[in-house]
Amino acid sequence: MNLTLKQLRYFDALARQGHFGRAADLCSISQPALSMQIKELEETLGAALFERSARQVRLTPFGEDLLGRVRDILRSVDELGDLARASSARLEGRLRIGVIPTIAPYLLPRFIGRLTEGNAALDIHVRETVTPKLLAELAEGRLDCAILALPVSDPALVEVPLFSETFVLVRPAADADLPVPDPDRLREMRLLLLEEGHCFRDQALSFCRATSSLPRELLDGSSLSTLVQMVGAGIGVTLIPEMAVAVETRSAAVSVARFGGVEPARSVGMVWRKGSALAPQLEQVAEVVRDCGAELGL
Repeated sequence: MNLTLKQLRYFDALARQGHFGRAADLCSISQPALSMQIKELEETLGAALFERSARQVRLTPFGEDLLGRVRDILRSVDELGDLARASSARLEGRLRIGVIPTIAPYLLPRFIGRLTEGNAALDIHVRETVTPKLLAELAEGRLDCAILALPVSDPALVEVPLFSETFVLVRPAADADLPVPDPDRLREMRLLLLEEGHCFRDQALSFCRATSSLPRELLDGSSLSTLVQMVGAGIGVTLIPEMAVAVETRSAAVSVARFGGVEPARSVGMVWRKGSALAPQLEQVAEVVRDCGAELGL
């Protein structure tokens, strides 16, 4: 049976995307080329892997049974590559890093520059998405590590704390001289938060001792930039992490205030799979992130 790793990767991509066009984009090939490879794989196996319709692609029962085994094979192949890379003490080869959206825009420009200094052979791939997706992709071997808020409390992962940062209050510029609200008062205000799925949303709600069961008071945004601009338009107030202040408030009519007493904060860290062959290299990466945090005053 003449199966190729390329075909198995295409099969995995199509199973994840459920759409030939998106899977082809993910694999950096044309849609006809992807379709041909999947057809050849099905002919080799003697069974259909997908049910095709005008709008979507679904796995057949046989395809569902095969998918888990294919992912095990791909994970094992990737681990062989990790072993080869781990034989060198230097940072080189492909490095797949996941980062949550409330960290990526503020840390990555500095971090990527520092990481690539003196490591010209390093090929960095960055994936920006919410924590649950990063953890799932780590478990599946699609990422080597992730930078996110700790703890994640997953026994299969190594957690390395890097730095802590406080959250600040962002409110309209006209409110700059008003007293800073305590958590109870903040809970009664029109609080702008990120959409469901962002851990930063949960952290802000925890500080306010509030829940998402206050739909009239809580308005959702897709990014910290959106939230700050909404505040500048007088729609409400929000919390943002300290590392985002310089970037997000420079073009908005807002004021920034710190909370008195115990300030809301988060611990930022890096995680990777226990037993990863890349652990020595990932520790070097974590140290670079820690240094970048220090340069940002965190």
